[in-house]
Amino acid sequence: MTQTLAALPGAARRLCLSRRNGEICTREDGHRGLHHRTGGRLLWSDLQADPPACPAAGTPADPAPLLADGFPGGRAVCPVCWAFVDRDGDGLIEPHDSWRGDESRGEANRRREWFNAYGW
Repeated sequence: MTQTLAALPGAARRLCLSRRNGEICTREDGHRGLHHRTGGRLLWSDLQADPPACPAAGTPADPAPLLADGFPGGRAVCPVCWAFVDRDGDGLIEPHDSWRGDESRGEANRRREWFNAYGW
C-alpha cells in the first residue's frame, strides 16, 4: 500500500528544507546538486540559501490558539517561517531559526493537527 510522505516515519526530516527567498527545498535530505522547489523554477546553491535565522524576530504576535492537550503551549505562529516560537514579555517574537522540519514524528503530528484545526 502506498503512503503519503507525511505518514511515513520520520517524514518531517526526510526533506532537505534549505530555503531561498522563503521557498523550501523539496529534494531529499542530503541530496547532491542544486536545491529545488518542486513545482517551481527556483534553483539555488548553498551559498545562495537564506540564512538560518528567521527575519521575523522582534515582530508582534499573539499566542496561537491551543489544542485540547495545550499544544502549542502559548507559543505564537511565526508569520514568515510558520514555526511555533516563544514570545518575549512585550509580546514580540523571540529570535529563532526558520522552521526546518519537526524534531519528532509526535511533534509533526501535533503540528499537523493544529494547522488542520486552525488553518494557515
